[in-house]
Amino acid sequence: MSPTEQQVHFFDTFGFVCFPGLFSDDIGPITEAFEKVWTDHGGGHHGQAHDYRRKSGLLQFIDRNEYLCGLLDDPRIDAFASAVLGSDYNYKSSDGNLHATDTAWHSDAVFPKPTIKAAFYLDEVTEDSGCLRVIPGSHKSGDVYATALNDMVPSIAEQQVPAVALESRPGDLVCFDRRIKHAAFGGGTRRRMFTIILEPRHADDELEALRANIAVLARYWLEQVYGDLMVKTASPQRMVHLEQRMANDDHLPALARKAREQMDEPER
Repeated sequence: MSPTEQQVHFFDTFGFVCFPGLFSDDIGPITEAFEKVWTDHGGGHHGQAHDYRRKSGLLQFIDRNEYLCGLLDDPRIDAFASAVLGSDYNYKSSDGNLHATDTAWHSDAVFPKPTIKAAFYLDEVTEDSGCLRVIPGSHKSGDVYATALNDMVPSIAEQQVPAVALESRPGDLVCFDRRIKHAAFGGGTRRRMFTIILEPRHADDELEALRANIAVLARYWLEQVYGDLMVKTASPQRMVHLEQRMANDDHLPALARKAREQMDEPER
């Protein structure tokens, strides 16, 4: 799949774009691999069974399954990422989630450049059952409108915030800029989804910012930026998207060990 110029422009302008049915032919194996990762990891957060009361989250999610690792090489994802971020973009991370509560309005990142969060929802989700809601244009860092939203959104009842509900069925791909204001309300207590997070490559004078970004992974008790399987199965093409973060994670083991001493469990 090659994204159209309109799709790329839409993403830049509004901060999201949806690709209905893009992975419909693959959703069976994708779902099977998703469930296997959770089973192999104990069924929920931190190796414990999912308790249906809180979100279970697992980072380096696709790194834990060879089939899911291959999604990073898939032309349907790579072509869109290359068009938005440049062909030498970085694979930042991935996370798998079993959602059990509402998700309040927030942005995932404050970043001066576009980012992509490619989301796979493995259950049908609607406006009333936990689909992603976004505020178009709120990803424009420094923009007057985006700045005003930061001040106004906390004062409005969460479900009354004007937004677009991105209803989704298994096989759809939902991509959004991590800076966009987004939320989710309603739904069941085991809503399955995982995301793949992609960023532009950092310039040489931005490496300190990159290292600070990598340090955040310590809260999840991770000692390296990628799982072993992701690196072991990497083609030269995939390594382009891994090499920069791998070259800048030498400080992570010590930070992760310190986090284990201070936290009862890794962050959700």
